[in-house]
Amino acid sequence: MITTYRRLLVALVIYAGWPLSLSFAAEIERVEPPNWWTGFSNPDVQLLVYGEGIGESRPEVDYPGVAVLDTLATENPNYLFVRLRISAEAEPGQFDIVFSGADGSITHPYRLDARNSDPEHTRGFSSADAIYLITPDRFANGDPGNDEIDGLGDIVDRGQPGARHGGDLRGIIDRLDYIAGLGFTAVWLNPVLENAMPDYSYHGYATTDFYRVDPRMGSNEDLAELARVGREKGVGLIMDMIVNHGGLHHWWMADPPMADWVHQWDGYVQTNHAKTLSLDPYGAEIDRREFFDGWFVPTMPDLNQGNPLMAEYLIQNAIWWIEYLGLAGVRMDTYPYSGSPFMAEWTRRVMEEFPDFNVVGEEWTENPLIVAYWQGGGDKHDGYRSWLPSVMDFPLNSVLAPALVADEASFQGLITLYSMLVNDVLYPDPGGLVTFGDNHDMMRIYSQLGEDYGLFELAMTYLATMRGAPQVYYGTEILTPSSGDHGVIRSDFPGGWADDDADAVTGAGLTDEQLRAQALVGTLFNWRKTSAPAHEGELTHFLPKEGVYVYFRSLGSERVMVVLNKNSDRYALDTARFEEVLGDARSGVDVIRGGTYDLTSPLNLTPRTALVLEID
Repeated sequence: MITTYRRLLVALVIYAGWPLSLSFAAEIERVEPPNWWTGFSNPDVQLLVYGEGIGESRPEVDYPGVAVLDTLATENPNYLFVRLRISAEAEPGQFDIVFSGADGSITHPYRLDARNSDPEHTRGFSSADAIYLITPDRFANGDPGNDEIDGLGDIVDRGQPGARHGGDLRGIIDRLDYIAGLGFTAVWLNPVLENAMPDYSYHGYATTDFYRVDPRMGSNEDLAELARVGREKGVGLIMDMIVNHGGLHHWWMADPPMADWVHQWDGYVQTNHAKTLSLDPYGAEIDRREFFDGWFVPTMPDLNQGNPLMAEYLIQNAIWWIEYLGLAGVRMDTYPYSGSPFMAEWTRRVMEEFPDFNVVGEEWTENPLIVAYWQGGGDKHDGYRSWLPSVMDFPLNSVLAPALVADEASFQGLITLYSMLVNDVLYPDPGGLVTFGDNHDMMRIYSQLGEDYGLFELAMTYLATMRGAPQVYYGTEILTPSSGDHGVIRSDFPGGWADDDADAVTGAGLTDEQLRAQALVGTLFNWRKTSAPAHEGELTHFLPKEGVYVYFRSLGSERVMVVLNKNSDRYALDTARFEEVLGDARSGVDVIRGGTYDLTSPLNLTPRTALVLEID
C-alpha cells in the first residue's frame, strides 16, 4: 500500500511533460467561489480560476467599485488566482471578467449579490437551543430519483451497513415538523457536499467539491430550502465542515495548482492523532509534523493550510456557505488537526463577518485541559488567542454512560459525573459547550446503557437540564441500539423508506417502550425551549449519595430542581439538605409526569427515574 501511495504522491507533485508555453484556454472550467456579496468587512475576494493555460492570461474588470487587485500564476499554468477588491460603492449585479492572452480573450460572467440584512439570517445557536444530529444518507429517502447519478459510483445497497442507503435532503425537509415537534431547535447534518469516491462515501467526510452538494443528496438549492424552511419552523441549520482534509478524488487532485497544495511525504504517512501535541511543551517536531500534516486516512489527502492560497480558499468557502444558506452554526470536524494558527484565523474571519454566529469545534479527547484550550476567551498558557465560541464536550460525554452503568462506590458511579464538572474552571465559557450522549462515531447511548430504559431516562434528563447546548443523535428518541460498527451506528431511521415496517414519525410499528422514550424526549426538550433556567441558570449540584444525584438551575427567582435516582428500588429523599437553594419553597411541579411534589417532606422516588421540578 505504501508503494501505491508513494507513486500517487509523486504523480501529483511532478508535472513532467508540461510544455513551457501553452495556447490560451478554450474555456474556463471553474471559478471558485462562484459568486460573492457586497458589504463584507473584508473587501477582497480571492478567485481560483481553472482552465487550460489560464495562468498565462491577464484578467480585467470594468465594473464600478470592483477592481483586480493582483493575480498569481502558479507552477501549473492551468490555474490563476485573482484577487478582486470590492469597494463599499460596489452595487449588486453581474459583470464580466475578461481574461486576455496572446491568442485572444475569454469572458466569464461573475455576480455580486447583496448580503442578507436580516440579523436572524445568520444568528448562531446558543445554550437555548437543542440540536438534532442527522446522518442524511440514513435518515429518509425523500427523492428515490437521485439514488443513482451518472458518473458517481457507490450505488445504493441498504443490505450493506457501509454502503449508501439513499437518504437525502428532501427526506429531512419532509420531516422538519417531526424534528420541531420533539422540541429541537437546530439540526446538525453530517457533511452533504459532493463525495465522488468509489466506495464508502455515504458519511460525507471525503469532500470532492467544496461548492457543490452531492447530487445524491440533492442540490445546493435543496440545502438552501432546508435552511429556509427550517428557520420558518424554528429549526436552524448547522453545517458540518472539514478544512483538514478532502477526498482523494477531488477534482484538483488530478491536476493540483502547486506541489504543496496538500501535505506531501516520501511515502504515505498517517496522522498520529496525538492531540496533546497542540499543548505539549516537550513535543518533538517530527511528532508535531505527523500530527498536523499526516493524512487522516489514505483516501483523504491532508490539505496544506500553511499555503496562503489554500488557507484563503477554505476561509472564503465557509463564509460563502454561511451567507448563501443563512446558517445557524458550523460544526468543524477535526478542529485541532489543521493547526492553531490557521484555525484561529479561520474562526476570526468567520466571526468578524458574522458576529452573532456560532462555531463548535470537534476536539475528541477526554482531557478537559485540551478541549478548553481551543475555546475562545480567557488567558492561554502560551498566549494563544482563539476565536472559537464552542467546543464539543467530549470529557463530559466520556463519563455520562459509565457513571450511570457502574455500581455506586467511592470512586465510580455518579460521583464521576459530579466530579467532571470541576473542570469547568478551565473553560472560558462552560455554558457554551455542546453536550451529548453519543454521535455518528460512537455506540448509541441506549446500547452504552445496556439497553436499560430507566438509565436512558436519566441520561436524557441530564442532557436536557445540564449546562451547555445538548445534542441528540437521530433515532435516540426511539431507543435505537447499535454495535460499535459505524454502519450499524448510523442505521436507517424507521419510516424513512417506503417499504419500512415501522415509522418513527407516525409511531406505526414502534414498541410501547419506543413510544414512551419518544414522548419523554419530546416532553423534556419542548419544556426546555421555554425554561430560561435550563438555558442559562446558575448550576448548583450536591454530592451524589446512595445512588441519587441532585442539582439545581437557578435564574433569579426561577429554580429548577433535577433529581436522578439510579437505584433499582424506591428511595426516600430528604430535602432538608438542599435548603440553601430551596429556601422556603414548599412545592415543585413535575415537568416529566405532571403533578405536584411537597418539598417539606421526603420525596418518594420511583426506581430508575428522574424528576425535573419547577419550584413554586
